[in-house]
Amino acid sequence: LAGTVPEEPRCTVERADASLTYSLFLQRFAFSRPVILGGVSDNSAFRALCTREKLLAAFGPFPVRLSTANTYSYRKVDVPFQEYVEHLLKPQDPARLGSDTLYFFGDNFTEWGPLFQHYVPPPFRIPGTSPAYSFGIAGSGSGVPFHWHGPGFSEVIFGRKRWFLYPPDKTPHFHPNETTLAWLQHTYPTLPPAQRPLECTLRPGEVLYFPDHWWHATLNLDTSVFISTFLG
Repeated sequence: LAGTVPEEPRCTVERADASLTYSLFLQRFAFSRPVILGGVSDNSAFRALCTREKLLAAFGPFPVRLSTANTYSYRKVDVPFQEYVEHLLKPQDPARLGSDTLYFFGDNFTEWGPLFQHYVPPPFRIPGTSPAYSFGIAGSGSGVPFHWHGPGFSEVIFGRKRWFLYPPDKTPHFHPNETTLAWLQHTYPTLPPAQRPLECTLRPGEVLYFPDHWWHATLNLDTSVFISTFLG
């Protein structure tokens, strides 16, 4: 479902296409800055398996682990996937704190292995790392507030997903129990241009790479399906 959160047309993250070689990826992006990759892999078959109807038919009764969308009082709740889709997959309430917002994104996919066999990950790797998938489905206005971890890729399967990124040496100003939507409404407009993050909106088929220790926050503009490949 299309959401009501406005899209920022400006994109300040560099883009690259399928002509980007592995050596250039390592030289220009892997250890220094994010990049949006287009046309590096074809996940049309995986996308066809990720419609609401097919996911419910295949995984409806299986439990999924929901986590709170904050870094303040992190907790997890297990519910059947069908219950999440039919009752909890809603637009973000702007007044709710992160501790009251449950978000489906993680690696609890023992039963989901057959689905991920159809996913074609980005062709690039960081030497000395191995990939691990995290799959998510979330409503309009939802997202994960600023945090950091190791490097990785994130691909949008359905919907649009807005990203905000800061380098490791620029800690963003945010409250740990504030949702990304609240931050966008209250803090973002007060930032001088020099203090604004790198940002861009990804559409289906586009992949964002973020280097190690880069701060990032996400905001789903629509009901979205997405998958990340973490390099650990």
